[in-house]
Amino acid sequence: MQVSDSSSRILAGLLEARTGQQLTMSRRWRIETALAALLRERAIPTLDELITILVMGREPSLATQVVEALLNNETYFFRDRTPFDLLAKAALPKLQQLRHATRRIRIWSAGCSTGQEAYSLAMMFAEDPQRWAGWTIDIVGSDVSESAVRRARDGVYTQFEVQRGLGITQMIRWFEESDDGWRAVEPLRRMVRFQVHNLLEPAPHPGQFDIVLCRNVLLYLNAERRGLVFDRIGQAIAADGWLMLGAGETVIGQTRRFEADPAARGLYRLNGTDSVSAVAMGA
Repeated sequence: MQVSDSSSRILAGLLEARTGQQLTMSRRWRIETALAALLRERAIPTLDELITILVMGREPSLATQVVEALLNNETYFFRDRTPFDLLAKAALPKLQQLRHATRRIRIWSAGCSTGQEAYSLAMMFAEDPQRWAGWTIDIVGSDVSESAVRRARDGVYTQFEVQRGLGITQMIRWFEESDDGWRAVEPLRRMVRFQVHNLLEPAPHPGQFDIVLCRNVLLYLNAERRGLVFDRIGQAIAADGWLMLGAGETVIGQTRRFEADPAARGLYRLNGTDSVSAVAMGA
């Protein structure tokens, strides 16, 4: 299945219009693999025929399926592990002190894909029950992909998926084997809620998140949209909250909203001006 330049441009335009994400030249090799299953399912013989249907607008639902197929939903439990250790050692102890009066912590996993990151966060709290007894932990997972969010809500993973990043003890403790795969146990699922959300839009309710994880998402946006996402997150994060990005992402040269936390390399805080403004607004 050959992908012509014109077809690539049409698909890239569709993806960017729906999600804001760019299908850069370095990612266009994925088109054939990503759309092969959809072509078989829809009995569409060639990619050119698919493009024709899209351009004519005869099947709006097909455009949605194409966008869903082109999104990169790569994720796994405790992905890269080090960021979770950083949260556990640097952010959570301070938050426990800062939020002692309310005993409530709000976390947003932005671009959560099929939910492994959000469930990993839930496990961090659930595995230390004495420390967090009496606390309310709100974890919101959001993604632009409707199919990914449906899977996240179900909390069901294949044997391969549940073993990526989890040891056997964690797997048995937090997942139950079923006919469909391995499902997150109910106490874990209750800690997390998922919703479809585009990062270019205002943040999910309730806002004023203590921690925002937006990892490996900004890589797919152009500079203007990255700036908008930083603004959206800046409006939604608590004045003393933390932002975590992916290993290949940074705020340097991208936004003035955030600055590196000198005490916790890999985490970002609202810069001084924005922090003062957030407090004045009742953050």
